[in-house]
Amino acid sequence: MVPLAAAPSRRSGAGPAAPRAPGRAVTLRDVAAEVGISQSAVSMALADHPRIGQPTKDAVRAAAARLGYVPNSAGRALRAGRSSSIAVVVPNTGQHVFGHLYFMHLLVGVTAEANARDVALMVSTNPDESHGVAAYERVLRSRAASGAIVASASINDPNVKRMAEAALPVVLIGRFPHLPQAVSVGVDDVAGAEQITRHLVEEHGLTRIAHISGPLDHQQPVDRYEGFRAGLARSGRACTHSLAIGDFSEESGRAAARQILDSMTDVQAIFAANDEMAYGALLEIRARGLRVPEDVALAGYDDFGVSRLTTPGLTTVHVPAEDMGRLAAAQLFRLLDGTAPEPAQSVVPTRLVLRESCGPHAG
Repeated sequence: MVPLAAAPSRRSGAGPAAPRAPGRAVTLRDVAAEVGISQSAVSMALADHPRIGQPTKDAVRAAAARLGYVPNSAGRALRAGRSSSIAVVVPNTGQHVFGHLYFMHLLVGVTAEANARDVALMVSTNPDESHGVAAYERVLRSRAASGAIVASASINDPNVKRMAEAALPVVLIGRFPHLPQAVSVGVDDVAGAEQITRHLVEEHGLTRIAHISGPLDHQQPVDRYEGFRAGLARSGRACTHSLAIGDFSEESGRAAARQILDSMTDVQAIFAANDEMAYGALLEIRARGLRVPEDVALAGYDDFGVSRLTTPGLTTVHVPAEDMGRLAAAQLFRLLDGTAPEPAQSVVPTRLVLRESCGPHAG
C-alpha cells in the first residue's frame, strides 16, 4: 500500500473544530477528525508504522499534542509486550451466551489468540433482557480492556455504532452493511443458505419448502432468509414456500414446525436457520407420526454438534465459529499494534455438509 500523504489539519481554512463537552477525554476519533483521516490511520501513525508517510505522522502527532490526546494505557501495555486484557461483548444474558454452542466455539477461538499473547479475556453480557446497554457500558466505562470484540448485536442496536466509533479498538462479529468502515469478521450466510436450498430443490426435487428463521432484527437470520429465497429463485424450478420465525432455540423450532405443518399441509422440506431449531422441528414431525426424510426432508445450519447426534443425521451448513473467533482476535491485536487489518471486512467460508435428513444422495 502506498504510504498516506500528508493531510492538512481540518482547522486550516475550515474554522475551529467542533467543541467537545467539558471534561470529556480526547479520543482517537477527535484526532482523526482534526487531521481528516481514519481512526486506524491515526493509530498507525502514532505507532510509527512504516506504511504511514512521515508528513501524515507529523500532522497526527501535532494534532494529538494540540488536543491533549493521551493514548489508552492498556493499548500501550499490549504494544509494549506486557499483559493486559481484551473483551468479548455480547448484548445478551449470560444464560443465552453460555447456553449456545455458537458462542462457546467463538470463545474457544478468541481465547486461543489471547492466550498466545498472554492477554486476559473478559466476557461482558447483560444481567437480564431489560438492560440492553449494560454489556457495552461495562467495557466502555471501566477502561479495563484494551479492545473489544462485539458479537450477536441486532441490526438496530445503536450501541454497536458507539463502540465502532469509540477510541477503543473494536472488531465486530457478523455483517454490518450500515457500518462500512468498521473492522468485522463474518461468514457469507446468503451464499450458505442459497447452497443448501438449491441442494434440496435441484438434487432432491423438493419444491414445497418452509423456512424457520431466527429473529429478523439480526443480520444473520436476515441473510439466511435472503439466501433461502435466492436459492428457490435460482433453482430453475417453480417453488412455493412459507416462513415461520423462531429465536434459535429448540423450543421455538418445534413451535415453528407446528405452525408450518398446520398451515402448509403439503410441505416437502423444512430448512431451519440453525441446527437447534431443526432438531425442534424433527421432534414435532415425529410427534405427528411423520418420517424424516421420507415424509418431510429436513436441513439446518451451523454444524456445532447437534447435527451429528440426531437420527437421521442432519444435513446442514458448517459455520467455522472457532476460526471466526481466532480471526476476530487476530484482527483486534493488529489494531492494537497500530496496523490496519486487511481486509477490514473478513469473510470466512462455509461448506455444505450432507447427511441423511434430506434424503439419499451420492456418497
